[in-house]
Amino acid sequence: MRKITSAEKLVLASHNQGKLREIEALLRPHGVDVVSAGTLGLPEPVEDAPDFAGNARIKALAAATATGLPALSDDSGFCVAALNGDPGVLSARWAGETKDFGAAMALVHERMGETTDKRAWFVAALCLAWPDGHTETFLGRIDGVVVWPPRGGKGFGYDPMFQADGASVTFGEMDPAEKHAISHRARAFAQVLAACFG
Repeated sequence: MRKITSAEKLVLASHNQGKLREIEALLRPHGVDVVSAGTLGLPEPVEDAPDFAGNARIKALAAATATGLPALSDDSGFCVAALNGDPGVLSARWAGETKDFGAAMALVHERMGETTDKRAWFVAALCLAWPDGHTETFLGRIDGVVVWPPRGGKGFGYDPMFQADGASVTFGEMDPAEKHAISHRARAFAQVLAACFG
């Protein structure tokens, strides 16, 4: 496993402001100097892999190659058992060009119909890539249930319709620090920290 040192600048290979806020909060205690792909004006690569890990790798490699710096990317999504894991890797696309996650959540609810199977989970794949093409990928997952109607204005994406197992509130109702402690992204990030930082 390669290491990222606090002396290195790290590119966050995402244009999603919600993801950037969460990843920056997770990195802050480790003194890493970060810059986002959007700030650098990097284009968003086509994410055409069939899984989260593949799409994370595409984004990280594109940013590392373009900048000559190590890059960290996240590909994540919301998966519903009754929909055979959809929206999954297409989670952002279900929100359309305008990123209307209210409409995306309504679509999930509509497609679930009258099912009693409310199981759902979030998956995050984090990929660290270096300019020479080396990559390390880490997966995190948190299970829970679909909630309807959505609750809470915190978080982003599908957070207001997901309640993690053991929680009494949705991700949309949780304070960011509470979510960061248990989320799919936090679980993947803990692996990144253990393997690649310090």
